[in-house]
Amino acid sequence: MAFVEPVTLKARGIALVPLALAHEEGLRAAAADGELWKLRVTSVPEPENTRAYIETALKTADRFAFAVTDEATGTVLGTTSFHDILPAVKRVEIGYTWYAARCQRTHANTTCKLLLGHAFDALGCNVVGWRTDNFNFASQRAIERLGAKKDGVIRGHAMRRDGTIRDTVMYSLRSGEWPEVKAQLLYLLDKPRG
Repeated sequence: MAFVEPVTLKARGIALVPLALAHEEGLRAAAADGELWKLRVTSVPEPENTRAYIETALKTADRFAFAVTDEATGTVLGTTSFHDILPAVKRVEIGYTWYAARCQRTHANTTCKLLLGHAFDALGCNVVGWRTDNFNFASQRAIERLGAKKDGVIRGHAMRRDGTIRDTVMYSLRSGEWPEVKAQLLYLLDKPRG
């Protein structure tokens, strides 16, 4: 039995379903909402590369990708993944996360953070990590709002699509910190939006 098994996770009208080639059209439409592939600090595929993006996600051994969907309609809102899965130390990272522009800063992103619950409560992870581009300040703020701790910066770590080399900011959350983070996420989800 694999450490991370295929699973569908549902909460508050959002469903995270195992990513499949059938999501190609929906993922392409989500990326087009805001022309997200033009952002320098993300890994969103260009429309013509959506299928290759999905194929790569599906064949990467230490990655399990989800399509983020509207539970009622099945509309693809974006994607997120467990990656750099380390069963021996019970650690996963959450990344390759992006949403259609219309879904950013909505309950969809906060709800997807409940993926942490699956990592800690179902998989028994000791640590969940994140990594982001040193210039992706919005992502850094979102990760820090969760309560994750900044572990440091790996300099010259990865290539951006524009050919520049990025520094990667690393974050983590330990299992003992999850109860407080979960309480905060639920508070944010239940709080009236004005």
